[in-house]
Amino acid sequence: MSERCYKCFKPANSCLCRFTKELDTGIKFVFLMHPKEAKRQRTGTGNLAHISLKDSEIIVGLDFSKNMRLNELLNNKRYFPVMMYPGEDAWTAGKEGFGETLNGRTLLVLILDATWFCSRKMIEHNPFLLELPRVSFSGQYRSIFTFKHEPKPEYISTIESCYYFIKEMQSAGLVDKALEPEPLMTVFKEMISLQLRAENERILGIRPNSHNYDAKYNKLREIPKFDD
Repeated sequence: MSERCYKCFKPANSCLCRFTKELDTGIKFVFLMHPKEAKRQRTGTGNLAHISLKDSEIIVGLDFSKNMRLNELLNNKRYFPVMMYPGEDAWTAGKEGFGETLNGRTLLVLILDATWFCSRKMIEHNPFLLELPRVSFSGQYRSIFTFKHEPKPEYISTIESCYYFIKEMQSAGLVDKALEPEPLMTVFKEMISLQLRAENERILGIRPNSHNYDAKYNKLREIPKFDD
């Protein structure tokens, strides 16, 4: 087995950490990670977001109602906890009064880090999460995650959610406008390119095939040239 980086969970010779940069946004991001996602850190973006965002945390589980760490954070008066989840009553950068509602408290943003199917299961096990104030986006975004297909084009990855949320909070004056969040997208793009190259090498027989069946994975993938 090849040596592995224990931060980004990639093989040491393709470590992504050199593309990351710690960002101090003034927001505390907490990633509620489904156990299946925790096992798939090689393809997940939650861990890359965690590496990149100062003071962020990952909490792995399915039922968080009695999770000591999460309850400690939710009951800490210095935080204003919100759930990143769409809804008509969700706060967005386009709504007035959000800054006044924070009243000097640090924004604590909970993000489900899971597939969309597993996310629904997590909500079923944790209905209390949707009782928290919700945050969402003012804009409409499309994922650049060409390595996999989401159920709908507007479904974006965890790291993209953080990136666009930070950008919108900057526009609302709730995150320092001098902060440059682009490193989040830089490491994400590198991850996509790395995974597509690895997939092509498996198809070409350059590296062992880790899939249980080959029919779905026998077509070479184009490596995107992302615009700067």
